[in-house]
Amino acid sequence: MNDIKLALLGSQGAGKSAVLVRFLTRRFIGEYASNANSLYHKRLSIDGRQLNLEVFDPCSQGSEARCILEEPVDWADGFVVVYNISDRTSFINAKNILRQIREARMDNCKGDTEVPVCLVGNKQDLCHARQVREDEGRCLAQENRCHFQEVSAAESYQDIANLFTQLIRQVMEHLKYRADRRRYSGSKSMAKLINNVFGKRRKSV
Repeated sequence: MNDIKLALLGSQGAGKSAVLVRFLTRRFIGEYASNANSLYHKRLSIDGRQLNLEVFDPCSQGSEARCILEEPVDWADGFVVVYNISDRTSFINAKNILRQIREARMDNCKGDTEVPVCLVGNKQDLCHARQVREDEGRCLAQENRCHFQEVSAAESYQDIANLFTQLIRQVMEHLKYRADRRRYSGSKSMAKLINNVFGKRRKSV
């Protein structure tokens, strides 16, 4: 059974916990602010594969909250970054979070910056109060080479389930690629070692 670890990031009022609870339970919860970090567990099956999913939901990140990113960036296999389409400040914070993810992984994860990320514009039901255009979110996602989707945690379970499923598939592909690359690197090292050993023996005969 595969273990998949996701981190959910976003500023207060973006509705990131509501997005997560909607995915985990199909229920919608109203806004609430939490000063505590939470870790959720769920078993699920995707494409016939049984998975143990862990989702880290830290307290909301402000524009300067770089320290809160250190733990999830090192821990997570993938990220969901949420902003509120009716709050431009939350969009700016999401942009900063995406940059910090990239920079932190470059510093701490040996250059493995291509971690799967999904940028989510939440509260699509508040389009009458929209402050962030959909094409702005799409452009930001393209700049950071990540998936983008607008959703409404209040109105739709299926859209949220689809984005998590797609992200988990990307994570599984990424983990397989990393494992294959490590095996290939290990095989090359072993071949070089064997060649060196037997090469020296041939020279001494």
